[in-house]
Amino acid sequence: MIDCILAVIILVITGWAIAKNYDAKVVLFAAGLVMLYLALVSGHDVLGAKATSGLAWADPFKVIKDQFVRQFSNAGLIILTLFGFAAYMSHIGANDMVIKVLTKPLSKIKHPALLIPLVFWIGTCLQIIIPSAASLAVILMATLYPVLRAAGLSTLTAAALIATTATIVPTPLGGDNVVAARVLGFENVVDYVFYHCAPITIPALFVMGIVHYFWQTYLDKRQRAELEALNQESMIEQNRPEKNTPIWYSIFPVLPLFLVIFFWVFFRKAKVGLVEITLFSLVPAVISELVRNKNAKETMKDLRLFFNGMGDGFSKVVVLIVAAATMVAGLRALGLIDAISRSVSDFENAKAGLMLAFSAITGLITFISGSGNAAFYSFIEIIPQIAEKAGLDPIMVALPMQCMSNLFRSMSPVAAVVIIVSASIKVNPLVLVKRTWVPLMAGVLTVLLLSFLKYI
Repeated sequence: MIDCILAVIILVITGWAIAKNYDAKVVLFAAGLVMLYLALVSGHDVLGAKATSGLAWADPFKVIKDQFVRQFSNAGLIILTLFGFAAYMSHIGANDMVIKVLTKPLSKIKHPALLIPLVFWIGTCLQIIIPSAASLAVILMATLYPVLRAAGLSTLTAAALIATTATIVPTPLGGDNVVAARVLGFENVVDYVFYHCAPITIPALFVMGIVHYFWQTYLDKRQRAELEALNQESMIEQNRPEKNTPIWYSIFPVLPLFLVIFFWVFFRKAKVGLVEITLFSLVPAVISELVRNKNAKETMKDLRLFFNGMGDGFSKVVVLIVAAATMVAGLRALGLIDAISRSVSDFENAKAGLMLAFSAITGLITFISGSGNAAFYSFIEIIPQIAEKAGLDPIMVALPMQCMSNLFRSMSPVAAVVIIVSASIKVNPLVLVKRTWVPLMAGVLTVLLLSFLKYI
């Protein structure tokens, strides 16, 4: 009991530190190591007889090493490759061409209000190409925002749409989907996305788009005077240099997605993973750049950005996953996970309670800290064990929790995406959050309801 109390205290301190914007990776590593050493002092076995290093004091660090090895052999390498691919696509201008192709029809719509749900849905699709919410916001504020303003949308409506584009798109290229599929025991991430994620998130995205329409038009009418002044002041300066990129380059960023679906439909028995598909998709882009620039040296130099992008994926995502797994190992060593599992197994109706509890905790941490990844990666590892004890499908808990980590991010005034968009139009982040929270809460309620109905 004392060990569990200590684990809860450390868990609360960890949540407080993340909420205060301490570096989440460092906080999670520190919490994990403290709990692992407390477990050793209490006489618990941290690694097990077969896995121990032979020196008990070194075992907590071996836990970290083993987690790094585990991640690189599973989801970690996929995430690194996807980040590298996205970085190279951005450098050669292919991502901009995708945005140009998808947003060009928007300028022809003569009824501005109709743009609201359409822009939200199209922007959501763009997250497949640019998974980072902050990076997508930067690009869209420079490219799409002027189009929306010229079409007649108010400053705050256009900004709110862009701030909420990166949420719960069901894509096999998303790092959170890759991790969730691995933890939940799926051999193919497409199976998880197609059969479980998409049936929940697509209806939620539809609802969010419709609610966006009514909420933004309602606020535009209420804030007409304020908006007239704001529309004059918040002019976005165009600082992004134009690249002389052919429009047909737009096929390269979506090529991995097409190939993943192609192999999943026609060659399901073939063991061709996301890493191989992404590397294959990189080759025609490099060859095209070589032909277009006629400079092999510069083309090879640009290719370094692929490896730099892999480094970003390591520092921003993989290390965070390992840090969260280290903390989970500490919780397990102190017996807290077993205690939770035993307690929920005594309740016959633990299904809805567990789903709501983990969703609420994840949403709260995301709202306070502005980062959903830390909360999601911290809890996802323990879900299968707890769900098994409670006799329910782990997806019922994990999927809503995953969605909360993305939805609550754009409701947080300290989230990077909210700060970037609000700074671009020169308003307080709380003003922007007032525009985003209602559509996103509609998505939250839809996800929870559909998850309960599907997995009850």
